[in-house]
Amino acid sequence: MRAWQVERRKRTRHLIELGGLVVKARVVDLTGDDRAIILGALLGMADKLKSNQAEQARALWAAKGMEAFAVERATDAPTISQETPQGRACPPSCGLAPVNRRGVPTPIGA
Repeated sequence: MRAWQVERRKRTRHLIELGGLVVKARVVDLTGDDRAIILGALLGMADKLKSNQAEQARALWAAKGMEAFAVERATDAPTISQETPQGRACPPSCGLAPVNRRGVPTPIGA
């Protein structure tokens, strides 16, 4: 495989992982998959990171992210919704964990 192909695959994987975080945070569900809203929110976050409140925002967001990952590990369940973008329930074979009304993952079989 050529070097440029390896780099392209690395970049593609990285972008997919970042997109997964957007889904994991339920941003897609909460915005109705509106790309303008999502981009606007990300631009607002970027503005905050360029402001004099950057360190405080980083600390807050890092704590929230670490907590979400810890919940995911503790329940052994992904923090993403059971709903597909079309609003249909995901079949059990898809591997996604159910979430309660607040979007908190519940252990499979609970």
